[in-house]
Amino acid sequence: MTDALRGPPEERSPAELLTFGVVNLDKPPGPSSHQVSGWLRDAVADTLAERGVDETIERAAHAGTLDPKVTGCLPIMLGDATRLAQVFLEGSKEYVAVLECHGSLPADAESVVAEFEGPIYQKPPRKSAVARRLRVREVYDLEVLECNEAERQLLLRIRCESGTYVRKLCHDLGLALGTGGHMGHLRRTATTPFDDRDLYSAYEFLDALAFWLEDDDPELLSEIVDPAERILEGIPSVVIPDSAAREVANGAPVYEPGVLEVDGDVSAGDLVACYTPNRAAVCLGEFVADERRDVAVDLERVLV
Repeated sequence: MTDALRGPPEERSPAELLTFGVVNLDKPPGPSSHQVSGWLRDAVADTLAERGVDETIERAAHAGTLDPKVTGCLPIMLGDATRLAQVFLEGSKEYVAVLECHGSLPADAESVVAEFEGPIYQKPPRKSAVARRLRVREVYDLEVLECNEAERQLLLRIRCESGTYVRKLCHDLGLALGTGGHMGHLRRTATTPFDDRDLYSAYEFLDALAFWLEDDDPELLSEIVDPAERILEGIPSVVIPDSAAREVANGAPVYEPGVLEVDGDVSAGDLVACYTPNRAAVCLGEFVADERRDVAVDLERVLV
């Protein structure tokens, strides 16, 4: 079972990164999110096979679906990193959107838009993967970046709760402005903990694979593919010894006597990430601290 434990994130080989890693992809307009993640999965699988690497990759997943025309931040989880997909449901999203108004912009447009900060009611659109029930989503920040009166457009920056439909928000903003309106161009600039400061295109990723495969040069690949632990930034942490991590690999919970360190901000019921002392991720789980059971963390996703 010792071999099941990963080494320090900063010391991983290209093959280890490709089977437990994440790419902060700049999604282009045109393909669906599912198509993009499938292309990257197949490219990685072919590269590993040509390198003669025993490990293979059967899965890749994207963090939050973007419509085909939408561009921007689309983290792609490779291999076992797909087990961390639920983490992206915990964080916020940020977008830059063009609101196309159907009439002349009112003088108080910015103050009307500001009224939509806070909790809002939304019903998912007909073409969605979730039930069409009225629900509440939080808009944390909503700012008018530019106002183009000639084109009857507002450029908006939106930071919101995961699961917020920006297209529906733009429709509702148009009604509130008294002009009617719809969403024009949309770009996602952040999905916690990733943002647009270190995005890479699919072409750059494919070039990095080619440099490693053909020139035995992994430098660009190591720059583009992050260890999967980056996904867990901002999630409270629990550090456990290697011996406890091996028990977790066999399905055991994390018992209190085996805990070396706990993030000071963690409370019972929180989602936590458990690590070995070298900061390799072991599992996701619910922090319990139940003295009657002697359990510190109940497992949700085992990562080793």
